[in-house]
Amino acid sequence: MTTLLVLLVVVLLAVALWQLTKIFDLTQVGVKVNDTQVANDNDNKVNGYLMFAFLGFIYLTTIYCFMYYGHFPLVSDSASEHGPEVDNLMIISMTIIFIAQTITQALLHYFAFKYRGREGQKALYFSDSNKLEFIWSIIPAIVLAVLILYGLYAWTDIMFVDEKDEKDAIVIELYAQQFNWEARYSGTDGVLGKANVRYIEGVNNLGVDLSDPNAQDDFASKELHIPKGTRVIFKLRSQDVLHSAYMPHFRAQMNCVPGMVTQFSFIPTVTTAEMREKPNMIEKVSNINNIRAKKSIDLVAKGEPALDPYTFDYLLLCNKICGASHYNMQLKIVVDTPEEYRAWLKENAPKTIVLAVKTAAAEAKASEAGATQTKDSGTVTSKDTTVVAQAEMK
Repeated sequence: MTTLLVLLVVVLLAVALWQLTKIFDLTQVGVKVNDTQVANDNDNKVNGYLMFAFLGFIYLTTIYCFMYYGHFPLVSDSASEHGPEVDNLMIISMTIIFIAQTITQALLHYFAFKYRGREGQKALYFSDSNKLEFIWSIIPAIVLAVLILYGLYAWTDIMFVDEKDEKDAIVIELYAQQFNWEARYSGTDGVLGKANVRYIEGVNNLGVDLSDPNAQDDFASKELHIPKGTRVIFKLRSQDVLHSAYMPHFRAQMNCVPGMVTQFSFIPTVTTAEMREKPNMIEKVSNINNIRAKKSIDLVAKGEPALDPYTFDYLLLCNKICGASHYNMQLKIVVDTPEEYRAWLKENAPKTIVLAVKTAAAEAKASEAGATQTKDSGTVTSKDTTVVAQAEMK
């Protein structure tokens, strides 16, 4: 109903403005009006000043954004070994763009004013200038070539993993599906078992090939734990559509493509506990909690529960618009000390996917036997329809 009323008000305002225009036209009857479509000196002068005004608007907006939004970029919060290199490339690129934009916009608007049309003045025309074309072509070409080469060097340095690093690295699979993530660890053998979407059934929701010897010690987790100071190699898969594994604080992003395995690796350098203690992070958390506190006052007044206080955590996000709940597709990342990570592994490694499948299969058989026994006694009970993939194993 509110939407309909708003639409009616907008329509009525449009009609009123149209009527006012007609009334204004009637008041101009008999008045000499310059309705020519050719701009005169005054028109050109006004447009020239408007160009200067717009230039001021651009610069004031830029200054405002620097002052009020300059603290949002994560330049100071890098938590991976390659992070500072990515930040450096970003700072250089943004600095060059800012300088070029400032100079070119100033020249554009200044020349639009200085060389505005005047009566009796004829513009100088020349077909070409090799010197000018060389200058405005070679300078951007050199700058772009340097940036591209620097970017390629940085990307190669980040993506290259030699045999020694690969041997000592931890291998973790990140499995994407609408709309959640799940991490699969390679267990004690350090090798992930084979997997395929065709094997997805029941509790085996990652499609692990349970007949693969390397899969016998694999286990899954709804929370990603990684150790500080150790290279982690991520194998990325998608069950359904194109997703993108984005870990902003680690300066890492890689697409998850259905039907193929992509890869990314990095070395974490800051634990979750250490990041929470950084002064700039404490300030950010405080600002967020102040906003939440103000929002909670309104919620409580409406009889709704207040918002919980925010605590910083690293997050794995999806950076592709993958569906209606894309915004909620995230996984908590915990960077532990090596000792904490070993303790976490010790606690979770026994909970293998193979064990989960065997347990589900045993429960399904017990449920089926119970249902049959109940049926024989004269009471019909609905049968448990839990389906378990590859339940009969060695």
